[in-house]
Amino acid sequence: MSDLWVFGYGSLMWRPGFPYEIAVPGVLHGAHRSLCVYSWVHRGTEQRPGLVLGLDRGGACRGIAFRVAGRNREEVIAYLREREQVTAVYLEAERRVRLDGEEGGTVSALTYLVNRDHHQYAGVLSTERQFELVQGAQGQSGPNPEYVLNTAAHLEELKIHDPALSALAKRLKALAAVV
Repeated sequence: MSDLWVFGYGSLMWRPGFPYEIAVPGVLHGAHRSLCVYSWVHRGTEQRPGLVLGLDRGGACRGIAFRVAGRNREEVIAYLREREQVTAVYLEAERRVRLDGEEGGTVSALTYLVNRDHHQYAGVLSTERQFELVQGAQGQSGPNPEYVLNTAAHLEELKIHDPALSALAKRLKALAAVV
C-alpha cells in the first residue's frame, strides 16, 4: 500500500495523534487558514460554541505535511475521520501541497476543508466576535483559548505568519494575565 500524506494547518501540526515517518513544512494553494468553524464538541458545546480553524477557500496556507507509512494508511484515515468529522463540518479532500526544503516537490495530501454549507460554518467574524466566542468556551478536548494559544505558538515556532491568529492569541494572553 502506498504512503499517505496528510496536511495539517491547525492542531494537527502540534498534536497529530498518529504515527508518521516525517513532517515537512509545505504550502497548500487555493485555501487559507481561518478561525471559521463553530466548535460544538472539541472546544465548545452547542450551548456555548467555541471556534476552531478550517481551511476556507481562496489564498494559500502554510502548514505541515506528514508522510504516513503505507502500512498505517487505513488506520490513520480512520483516526482522522473520527477526530475531524465528528459533526461533518469538514470535507475530506486530496489537495496538492508544495513541500519545502530537502523533500521539495509536490505531493497529494489528505486534508480537511471547511464545508461552507454546514451550519457550523461561522464565516468571517470580527476579531472582537472571535475573542467573545473563544475566551469562555470549553469542550471535550479542553478550553478553547488553549487551542488558539497552542496553535499560535506553534505557528510562531515554525515562522509561519498569521496576523489574525497572533492578534487573538495576544488578547487571550493579556486576559489570562489579568485573571
